[in-house]
Amino acid sequence: MKALRWYGTKDVRVEQVPDPVMRDDSDIIIQVTSTAICGSDLHLYHGYMPTMERGDILGHEFMGRVIEKGPAVTKLALGDRVVVPFTISCGHCPFCSLQLFSLCDTSNPNAAKQKEIYGASTAGLFGYSHLMGGFAGGQAEYVRVPFGDVGPIKVPEHLDDERVLFLSDILPTAWMAVENTGIRPGETIAIWGCGPVGLLAIRCAWLQGAGRVIAIDRIPERLALAQQQGKAEVLDSSQVDVVAMLRELCDGQGPHACIDAVGMEAHGTSLGEIYDYVKQAVKLETDRPNVLRQAIQACRKGGTLSVPGVYAGVIDSVPFGTAFAKGLTFRMGQTHVQRYLPDLLRRVAADEIDPSFIISHRLPLSSAPHAYDIFSKHEERCTKVVLDPQREIAVHPAMEASALAFALPA
Repeated sequence: MKALRWYGTKDVRVEQVPDPVMRDDSDIIIQVTSTAICGSDLHLYHGYMPTMERGDILGHEFMGRVIEKGPAVTKLALGDRVVVPFTISCGHCPFCSLQLFSLCDTSNPNAAKQKEIYGASTAGLFGYSHLMGGFAGGQAEYVRVPFGDVGPIKVPEHLDDERVLFLSDILPTAWMAVENTGIRPGETIAIWGCGPVGLLAIRCAWLQGAGRVIAIDRIPERLALAQQQGKAEVLDSSQVDVVAMLRELCDGQGPHACIDAVGMEAHGTSLGEIYDYVKQAVKLETDRPNVLRQAIQACRKGGTLSVPGVYAGVIDSVPFGTAFAKGLTFRMGQTHVQRYLPDLLRRVAADEIDPSFIISHRLPLSSAPHAYDIFSKHEERCTKVVLDPQREIAVHPAMEASALAFALPA
């Protein structure tokens, strides 16, 4: 099969690799029909995540058809159309039992290594370094999915891929990010980053009762989407003092809740941001926390700061004393995707939310290196790329044999 493989900083290649094989009775194998490039994939592309190895297959936002399944899989049938959560979870450990699926105690085969670095192990993730399990990702024609009865959710035939694909990661991530703020009806929420997660968080904030949403970014097309599609007030971080403006807009108090949907690669030209670039370049810190600093300074007393943006390790000069003095609450972490899937699928099917508005580019898998490049550089007005691994290949024999049955409505 063809798959996108990582070879180093800004070096990704579509190559022929062996097809995935079943390793456990609870496995399924799917033929990928759609896969997306996530903003957190850019952390790998830019070389900021440790334990990547040459030839690793990337991608954790994907969906497709079940073409093989183990005898222990009872909830899915061959031909079922499924969306796969990026978190790999066993479903029965103490954390999964509490619906803390991204903290699964058993799915990461490299748990011991992760404990050395973070002090604890978390769930395995598709296509996201060997620290997170070394699992092959979904930017490929086929992918092996462990725990087939726990993660994948069957989706109706009448909902096209673009409407349900983001159930794999960024829609649940946006929903949980807003939920973590504890926003109450009528309150104001500020969201840093109008990338895919930030844009969907705007929609989710309205659905969860926000009275006002303020979005912050520096990319014109993203700000336009936030304003036009998200109905948010927008601030261009390259043109205004964000903290001062938020205080002015919020009666001198700041927003009730803040979301850092940027994470470890915050950009800017201030002295603090230049400091972060230099320290990251010489490996004295792993992440650039400028947005985190701004959110702490901007959030009103007693407010909540939610962090869905990925951070990898060590950050510097974070005003923790300010957070303490203001009595801020922090909530963060990888998304417990499986917890949110049934409700969000219902909302998509009922047209309460259609995540496809964020898509700017629809390309074949062979164009993935170019897609990573333009997404990284914010070129060609790129906001979200969906790749089609099937556009240039023949139908898998297992699919061809039952094509008529697979086409029947769910």
